[in-house]
Amino acid sequence: MAGLILPGQEVSFSPDDIIVSKTDPKGIITYTNSTFCEVSGYKERELLGKPHSIIRHDSMPRCVFKLIWDYIETGREIFGYVVNRTKNNDYYWVLAHVTPSLDAQGQIVGYHSNRRVPDKVIVESIISPLYADLLAMENSFSSRKEGMMAAYKHLLGILQSKGIEYDEFILTL
Repeated sequence: MAGLILPGQEVSFSPDDIIVSKTDPKGIITYTNSTFCEVSGYKERELLGKPHSIIRHDSMPRCVFKLIWDYIETGREIFGYVVNRTKNNDYYWVLAHVTPSLDAQGQIVGYHSNRRVPDKVIVESIISPLYADLLAMENSFSSRKEGMMAAYKHLLGILQSKGIEYDEFILTL
């Protein structure tokens, strides 16, 4: 199984560093730490008030983001591998942990994401080939939405065949 073909150079960061961001409920960035800015190549002022999708890499399957949003909008946390795009169109992989931020009444007021350096062997041997297949499925449809939904159903089918949910799959790799 071939992996994703990612143009540009891979940007790395220290395993001791954590990329941190916070958003409002719609995914608009309200906070970034210096590591996020350094790795992504953006200045803080270029990120604040922008959709978090500003760093979405075109090679990242949209169905995985749908799955992540399905989790967090119901108040659950999730772990997932993500490939992001830098300001100058390079890329970087992360293992993201996304959690909802709740107010005193338990209502979601935003999201908090911590991202670490992922296991390169897992990315190359499992995640990149899986994402390449999902992306190819998404792109095989004339409608972006239909493609995303077909790939989403396919991903859910893979997980169902294993008897686990996505974050459990990610954490058992």
